[in-house]
Amino acid sequence: MSKVASYLQEHILGEVTTNPAILKAMSRDGSVLQVMPEMVIYPRTTNDIRKVARFAWQLAEKGHTLPLTARGNGADETGGAIGKGIIISLPAHMNRIFELDPKQKLVRVQPGVNASALHEALMLQGIGIPALPSSALYSTIGGAVANNASGPLSGKYGSVGDWTHQLEVVLATGDVLQTGRISKKELNKRKGMGTFEGEIYRNLDNLIEDNKQLIDEHLGSEIRDNVGYAAVARVKQKDGSFDLTPLFAGSQGTLGIISEMIMKGEFMSIHTGIAVAAFNDDHAARDALDQLRRLEPAFLEYYEGDLFKMAAAEGRTYSFNKDLEAEPSAVVVVGFDDFNERARHKKLKKIEKVLNAYATVAVADGEDVSELMAVRGVTAFSHVPAAKDASAPAIVDGAFVPNERFEDFSAAVHALAEKMDVALPLQYRALDGIVCARPVLHLNKVGDKQKIFKLLDEYGSLVDHHGGHMIGEDGEGRLKAKFAYKALDPKIIELFESIKGIFDPYGILNPGVKQEAEVRQLVPQLRSDFDIASIADYVPHS
Repeated sequence: MSKVASYLQEHILGEVTTNPAILKAMSRDGSVLQVMPEMVIYPRTTNDIRKVARFAWQLAEKGHTLPLTARGNGADETGGAIGKGIIISLPAHMNRIFELDPKQKLVRVQPGVNASALHEALMLQGIGIPALPSSALYSTIGGAVANNASGPLSGKYGSVGDWTHQLEVVLATGDVLQTGRISKKELNKRKGMGTFEGEIYRNLDNLIEDNKQLIDEHLGSEIRDNVGYAAVARVKQKDGSFDLTPLFAGSQGTLGIISEMIMKGEFMSIHTGIAVAAFNDDHAARDALDQLRRLEPAFLEYYEGDLFKMAAAEGRTYSFNKDLEAEPSAVVVVGFDDFNERARHKKLKKIEKVLNAYATVAVADGEDVSELMAVRGVTAFSHVPAAKDASAPAIVDGAFVPNERFEDFSAAVHALAEKMDVALPLQYRALDGIVCARPVLHLNKVGDKQKIFKLLDEYGSLVDHHGGHMIGEDGEGRLKAKFAYKALDPKIIELFESIKGIFDPYGILNPGVKQEAEVRQLVPQLRSDFDIASIADYVPHS
């Protein structure tokens, strides 16, 4: 064990390890990248994180950078949960649910709590966090907040950041900051403090005021955009009030380390009405999306027919299309979570009436939905290819494309897939415009490794050309940053760099994440294999 590791072992309540097997495990996350850390720390308290951050800050003042990377369960698919230096692993000890206020629907938790377990615990009170990502079973609530993740219900309920009420954050100096919306008067008080926190408030407020027009023009939209620190647009309101919560949510641990959080919940129905419509014409399927949006569903999803062909090749059939002569060209799945059973039935009847003329429609409600809900799991057959040495990493997953451009975008993606000789069937969340796509690759082949960066580049250009954002569902991490930033105004990139500099002047916090890197810097970090062994208990999963 190094002198640094031994020193930290003596000064914190948690544990420090340099065990080679643990370092190797922590060198990977859900991405195609690998970065070996120097040590892993399992903090027991916020004070442990403070001590580690303070130590790294003091080293940085002397010219030695010791990077700090906060990590949940390592589900991040962009390389945001790996890094050199110290991995601060939170699930081992910082995994408590402290208290629930059922009247205000607020829950205070630590970041290492499993996201799905938190949701299920809240549902005992009829309350849930509806925006959780589909990875909730094997990811932490801290990771979901740090990525401002979104999920199957986000079209109706927004992203996880929208359900984050307050945060406790350990800053790069080791100081602790509590977020929450403060008045203009309170902001002026905090700007007057002689601490690092006061410095942050002063510098950030000045930066926002100096760049107000730039922020309004480029970042003021309600469109889902997680690239960089786009949420700076929501920090200061017209009344002068100020809240750093949106900025930390989605920052992927690059501005501070979240040590505690208060999440908002909402009453949620335990019953869902669902309709599945199989189309022989994909144009008709996309046209149907416009009609179905008017019914205000909880989710509305479009699946390309190739996904069902993949499933059929593995012997999987679905009851809704067993009488069809061939696999459908497209399938639309729509769900309703109204508390009122009659309201759900009425909407399902309307769907049957509207779509029966040009689609095969099946509906279910209440406790009889399992068979139709299973249709949404068809993506598992693209996520987990059966061919030997094949994998489907989430390289281009999670872009935002506006509804009115999706048809053209889909055609362009098919042309790209054909040119690059990869399978790239699409799933589209029509309520929030998120496109899910997993290319099937063989990463033990040099040619397929080269395809990763070409795909990122060309797919990102297609997204931008069709009025979208490459980073919609979660963060860009270290894998996608270069390609996502290509579409940004240089002044916006400068703004993001200034924000990073305010919170992390020595570059201690997750360096390389949310920062442009040349392909030649990323190539050595590429894994020669990619598998889902770490989440095998939860796969296939949609």
